[in-house]
Amino acid sequence: MAVSLSLTLTLLTLVNAEAAGGFTVDLVHRDSSSSPFYDPLETPAQRIRNSLKRSFSRAQRFSAAMAATRRRGGADSPLAASDGEYLMNISLGTPPFPIVAIADTGSDLIWTQCKPCTNCYKQNAAVFSPNSSSTYKTVPCQSSACDSLQIEVGSYCSSNDGVCQYEASYGDQSHTKGDIAVETLTLGSTVGPRRHVAFPKMVIGCGHDNAGTFSPKGSGIVGLGGGSVSLVTQLGPHIGGKFSYCLVPSSAAAEATSTLSFGQSAVVSGNVHGSTVGETSSGNIIVDSGTTLTLVPTDFFTQLSSAVESQVTGSNKTTDPQGNLSLCYESGPKLKVPSITAHFKGADVALTMENVFIKVSDTVACLAFYGNDDVSIYGNVAQQNFRVGYDLQKHTLSFKPTDCTQKFF
Repeated sequence: MAVSLSLTLTLLTLVNAEAAGGFTVDLVHRDSSSSPFYDPLETPAQRIRNSLKRSFSRAQRFSAAMAATRRRGGADSPLAASDGEYLMNISLGTPPFPIVAIADTGSDLIWTQCKPCTNCYKQNAAVFSPNSSSTYKTVPCQSSACDSLQIEVGSYCSSNDGVCQYEASYGDQSHTKGDIAVETLTLGSTVGPRRHVAFPKMVIGCGHDNAGTFSPKGSGIVGLGGGSVSLVTQLGPHIGGKFSYCLVPSSAAAEATSTLSFGQSAVVSGNVHGSTVGETSSGNIIVDSGTTLTLVPTDFFTQLSSAVESQVTGSNKTTDPQGNLSLCYESGPKLKVPSITAHFKGADVALTMENVFIKVSDTVACLAFYGNDDVSIYGNVAQQNFRVGYDLQKHTLSFKPTDCTQKFF
């Protein structure tokens, strides 16, 4: 999942996680005016073009990571690169230190750059200093915690100070290395009276050697995958294994923010299991908020594209100015597209025009699907204006049509 949360770090009372019941935080799209990644000089078309490039590169990394997992015979979560679409603002330590991080459903580890930096990428914001936090504790080498993390985050012991260390590599050869520690992680709730919710003794990576394609506008990654050290897994006992997100549509105002909810605030009615797309495509699909497009097998995409083309009315067919997408039309109020339903095991999800077509320029809208035989991904355009809920205990996925521009739903 991806987006920037602005947490107000003034003197607000920290509430115990178990007492919170449920809470919601902001997810800010990287192209939102509220995001540190926002470039006011970019046109909407340029932003779409860049998001499509990130979609293609992310799909390649998912595919490569899954292939590597199959070769190893394992079942661990694939690591994707730090090119997600959404950001989170969290705080680490006592007193809370603000961190702007990529929210990544494709990886697990929560990590940030830390002082002292032996080899860090340039970061615009201040770097976290463990020495300034009264709750920061490194994990010792000779511990069950260090041993249990060996497979998942590559923990190892080579330093002279007896600290458990980690090394994580991403699909684009970026990497982070540093100490494994436990620290207080604070999130800001936007539901009800604004407050901060603190979670003590969260496992994090304190990166002293981080390099690759990381942007200086970010401070690390919040892993939202299914591994034992991801944010949602570590919060599991406090949130009942439930979280959900609601992504605002591309047409929403620039200041509109998506949301990420936990616990009782995340409960969504209408369980949906498994995944198949369309009337003939079946099998597994990755539901990923970090990928813009929906990727489906090439044969099925050909059938889908032909079916859509045969029913579009009110507009002339044209081409994508950048040559990325194959079925495009002149955009405008007269453009009418057929309804498309994603058939999941247990329920159907009816998609609106905004879930199916994406404006790639001021005058052109294209089908937001792409043929790919390596990996299938249910992208964030298809998820906009749905509340997408996960129940990790019941192993269910839910979709509920929602106006995500409304904060309190």
